[in-house]
Amino acid sequence: MSRRPSRPLLAAGLGVAAITLLPAVYLLVRAAEASSESWALLFRARTISLLGSTLGLALAVTLCAATLSLPLAWLTARTDLPGRRVWTALLCLPLALPTFVSGYVLLAAFGTGGALEAPLSRLGLPVPPVYGFPGALLALTLSTYPYLFLALRAGLLAQDPALLESAQSLGLTPARAFWRVTVPLLRPAFASGSLLVGLYVLSDFGAVALVQYDAFSRIIYMQYEGAYDRAYAALLGLALVTVTVLVLALEVWARGRAGYHRSAKGASRAALPVRLGRWRLPALALCGAVVALGVGLPVGILLYWALRGLADGEAVVLGPAVNSVLASGLAAVLSVVAALPLAVLGARFPGRFATALERSAYVGYALPPIVLALSLVFFGINVAPFLYGTLAMLLLAYLVRFLPQAVGALRTALLQISPHLSEVAATLGHPPPSVLARVTTPLMAPGLLAGAALVFLTAMKELPATLLLAPIGFDTLATRVWSATAEGQFALAAPPALLLMAVSALGVGLLLSQEERAYPE
Repeated sequence: MSRRPSRPLLAAGLGVAAITLLPAVYLLVRAAEASSESWALLFRARTISLLGSTLGLALAVTLCAATLSLPLAWLTARTDLPGRRVWTALLCLPLALPTFVSGYVLLAAFGTGGALEAPLSRLGLPVPPVYGFPGALLALTLSTYPYLFLALRAGLLAQDPALLESAQSLGLTPARAFWRVTVPLLRPAFASGSLLVGLYVLSDFGAVALVQYDAFSRIIYMQYEGAYDRAYAALLGLALVTVTVLVLALEVWARGRAGYHRSAKGASRAALPVRLGRWRLPALALCGAVVALGVGLPVGILLYWALRGLADGEAVVLGPAVNSVLASGLAAVLSVVAALPLAVLGARFPGRFATALERSAYVGYALPPIVLALSLVFFGINVAPFLYGTLAMLLLAYLVRFLPQAVGALRTALLQISPHLSEVAATLGHPPPSVLARVTTPLMAPGLLAGAALVFLTAMKELPATLLLAPIGFDTLATRVWSATAEGQFALAAPPALLLMAVSALGVGLLLSQEERAYPE
């Protein structure tokens, strides 16, 4: 086989790369065209305050998530905690809850007219504040701590217990050995998990919008929706992208260049579980409290309002459910098709150019969803008005946003297939397109299905792009939850929220199955 990609494959890769780079390029162009008044607004005190509130929320959520995740990860990975596998699954379930559903749950439970507001008041108990910073902090912490929990748990499972045993043999107490040996070795896990949490908070729209906390994403949406100053909205989007890039650079610095592997020869072994003894009940109480807040409260509140909605005849979600499945299914198919040339170029023709094309898929993922949607709005209005307000524009946003998930799954599948099989087919006279269609693609079917499933599950929960780009009257489960909650119609929002949570739980099951394969107990 030729070591150079065929022209059709190269053309397809260039076309996909151009599509993925379109939002970022257009956002820069739009910002360059902004008036001096818009630029002046960008550097006013209000914008600086907005930046401070957004970064403050991201930092607070990351610290709270780390405070929760470290003891939970240690308990489920290194101790004799009863039912460790069950607790691990339950502690990961908040990943199945979109942040806007978490915000909805807080409002439906403790907000004005919420299910628990009156009972708590009658008992003389304080009603937790759910609006502004406290509500945003609680909703986002409960939604994002599993990212850090999974990262730290994986780091603990991968550590060689001989390192901790050596520290204790030198006279350190178990507690001091944990803080001086185990925790420093978790630095990469802290960095990667904190990065996921921080970026998630920076890009979040649903939770901060519902609890009425002024963050960048909420103000950008208000600027666009209210048609106040869309050039200023573009500049705010560009500022949010800049903050995202700075956070990525901070993560690289925090990760450091230190080595975290064993320098001695020999294989590592599984650690013996630490006996909790009299601390077993407090450990179970901690896990139970987190699960009650992160899983029990949402499920209970959703079921309460769903049953009320059924009694009032308001629980019909067939239309939004069909729309969600349609849009997410088409996005999954388009993403896999578009990812195929990039994955083939990156896996079969490694080089700077092929790598650059493959990495271009991640540009759209690096853009916060509200910024991505805003850039496509500008593109649709000024360049492709025939696409604006159509399902095609929404699918384009899903494609740019979720393409990396498909590329990663397909590239992994390709790397596990011997290139000699394609070479044999080529020597038998099959041209490259025929080899790809008849040999390579059937062999990578598991990767194709995994990539499509990931895109489908994630697209079901997408909110900002759907709000800004969906055709008029095209309600999805995500937009139905958001719009009903914004109007205080909790009974109308509960059934689609339950459906979203059930579908998203499939993705959590996929994550846990992958961890169990990597670290069997």
